[in-house]
Amino acid sequence: MAKGFKEKLGEGGFGTVFKGNLCSGPSVALKMLAKSKGKGKDFINEVATIGRVHHLNVVQLIGFCIEGPKHALVYEFMPNGSLDKFIFSKEGSIHLSLEKIYSIAIGVARGIAYLHHGCEMKILHFDIKPHNILLDENFTPKISDFGLAKLYPVDNSIVTMTTARGTIGYMAPKLFYKNIGGVSYKADVYSFGMLLMEMASNRKNPNPHVEHSSQLYFPLWIHDQLGKQSDIELGYVKEEEIRLNCTFAKKMVMVALWCIQLKPDDRPSMKKVVEMLEGDVESLEMPPKPSLYPHETIAGDQGSNSKQTMVEGVKND
Repeated sequence: MAKGFKEKLGEGGFGTVFKGNLCSGPSVALKMLAKSKGKGKDFINEVATIGRVHHLNVVQLIGFCIEGPKHALVYEFMPNGSLDKFIFSKEGSIHLSLEKIYSIAIGVARGIAYLHHGCEMKILHFDIKPHNILLDENFTPKISDFGLAKLYPVDNSIVTMTTARGTIGYMAPKLFYKNIGGVSYKADVYSFGMLLMEMASNRKNPNPHVEHSSQLYFPLWIHDQLGKQSDIELGYVKEEEIRLNCTFAKKMVMVALWCIQLKPDDRPSMKKVVEMLEGDVESLEMPPKPSLYPHETIAGDQGSNSKQTMVEGVKND
C-alpha cells in the first residue's frame, strides 16, 4: 500500500505518517506508531474513538493494521496537510485570506461540537492545535490525532484525570497543575480558543507559562485593543483585506477570549461557540480580561517557590 514507505508526509512523537494508495485507487495517509504506550493503549484509544465518528470536520479512519509490535492507522489523505503551514506565515508559503481562515475556524468548531455533543459517547480530544487540523483539497478542516482522546457517557460533565494531557501552549491552565482532579469538556474549549487566537492573528502565541518570557502574552494585548475600540491590525498585510475582513478578525478574537477564560464555567460550550462565530459581531458581549493563574495558586507561589509539574501525556510544541 505504501510502496516501500517512500513518501513521508510528517513525523511526530507518535511516529511517522506516509502517503499510500488503496488497491481501489484513492490516496491514504498511513500513520505508523513508533512506540505504543501502555500495551498499545494509545493505539486502542485512537481506533476506538475515531472509529465511531462520522462528520465532515473529523478525519475519517479507513482501517488499521497490527503485525506484532507494529501498529498502523489508515486515514483518508488530506492534500493540503496541516493548518500550521498556513497560519504561521513563512517565506513562499500559500497565503489564505482572513475570510478563508474564518471559514476554517467555523469548521473546526463544528467538528469539536460534534465530538462533545453529537456522538453516543462524549469524546474529549485533549490535543486541539494547528498541527492536528488537516485540510482537504477544498481547505475543509478535519480534526485528527485522537491518541490522547477519552470517551465518556454523554451525561458526564466532569471526568477524573490523574495525568495531564495535551500540548503546552494549548492546554487549559488547570491541566498544568499536579493535582488535576475533575476536568470537563471545557478543556477542549480552551484549546480551541488558543487555536482561534493564532488563526486570527496569523502568528504563534508565546507560551505564557515559560519563565522570564520577554514576549507580551498576546491575548492580554488583544483584549486591551478591543477595549480601546481601535481597529485590530493583525498579521494580514493587504490593507484593503484588513478593511474588508476586520469583522472576521474582531469576531474571532472576541470568541477566542471567551474560550480561554480561566474558570471553565465562564467558557461557552462548543455549540455556543459555533453560534457566536456564525452570528453578528454586534451581538457579542465584551469578554472579561483573561488571567493566567488561579488567585490561590499565585498566593501559594509567593510563600513557596513551587514549580509546575509536567507529567506523561504532555507535549512540547
